[in-house]
Amino acid sequence: MNPETEHLLRTEAPQVLGALVRRFGRFDLAEDAVQEALLAASRTWPEEGVPREPRSWLIRVGYRRMVDLLRSDQARRLREQRAAESVLLDPGRSAPPAPAADDSLTLLLLCCHPVLGPADRAALTLRAVGGLTTAEIAHAHGTTEATMGTRISRAKQRLARAGARFTPPTDEDLEQRLASVMRVLYLVFNEGYTATTGGSLARTDLSAEAIRLARMLRDLRPDDGEAAGLLALMLLTEARRPARTGHDDELLTLDDQDRTLWDRALIDEGTELLDAAWDPHETGPYRLQAAIAAVHAAAPAPEQTDWTRIAVLYLWLERLSPSAPVRLARVVAVARAYGAQRGLALLADLDRRHGLAEDPLTRRRHPAVRAHLLEETGDAAGAVAAYRAAAALAVNPVEEKYLLDRAARLA
Repeated sequence: MNPETEHLLRTEAPQVLGALVRRFGRFDLAEDAVQEALLAASRTWPEEGVPREPRSWLIRVGYRRMVDLLRSDQARRLREQRAAESVLLDPGRSAPPAPAADDSLTLLLLCCHPVLGPADRAALTLRAVGGLTTAEIAHAHGTTEATMGTRISRAKQRLARAGARFTPPTDEDLEQRLASVMRVLYLVFNEGYTATTGGSLARTDLSAEAIRLARMLRDLRPDDGEAAGLLALMLLTEARRPARTGHDDELLTLDDQDRTLWDRALIDEGTELLDAAWDPHETGPYRLQAAIAAVHAAAPAPEQTDWTRIAVLYLWLERLSPSAPVRLARVVAVARAYGAQRGLALLADLDRRHGLAEDPLTRRRHPAVRAHLLEETGDAAGAVAAYRAAAALAVNPVEEKYLLDRAARLA
């Protein structure tokens, strides 16, 4: 299937799902029906061509499959039998028309329902809104299709037990639910940018899907500065991907990267988005992180990076959204701006007050940061021990090799 058709299917997936859920009220079965419609299209369209009205075609196929699923579900779900009774008594009844409104935001909010954990929200979002198959999601997360299918099925069951409905949230919880959506999209992007499973540093298909969904969110919320900031952050980060590894797939730090390989089109787009959304009197964590990425992108050479500004931005970010990863990142920025000794002092202080070394979010990266700082101060033995400790905690083989190579070079 060509990329244009694949993009069309993923774009239409949430609209088809919205039409079926609105008609039948069963998200769990409707989502399965949509997946089968997408699979049918992937088999049929390459041979017969894309139909004149692809969304209506998908809705008709999904509708028929939905009726079949409801029939098989009737014996043990009498309530659903009554809900679908009028349809089943008249099998020739036409499928629902293509929805006039865009259901993508409602689906994003439903997939990121509070009853689901972060991993389940991400998987369900990729299935329902992204239009990815279970096999594609499983591959992206380095697990089996059966395991991922079970995870998605259980997530849909939890939504059903919680009584989740295909309706926009009230004003009271909209902002909280949107924050959850953005966290999920950023989680998907980060998993694609630095994979925690498999033998590669990155999974470009996953990061690309996160960017596509972030574009969708920004289009749906054009006045939301944080939605624009999230997209800008992804674009500015993704722009560096071509330079992250060398000829032998070794990991390259920012200082060692060939900046001519950075994607200038993504940098320009991300910077323009950030400039349009920036408001120093009312900003959020994604705009601040995008601002940090923009400072890196603006530096033609490592020594020209404005590390003092980055340190200030991280301090601002820490006060706005305190977390272990932000605090550890501020250590790096302070060390680059004011010297490794000051960075080590700040790291010790934050360890004492916030336990960065034990925090699950920074436990793996902490020894690597400390190793770099020790190396810069001339403590080779301490740096070797810290690099080896970091390598033992690494979950990505490319990162592990990089850390062991640093230790071997010093030893």
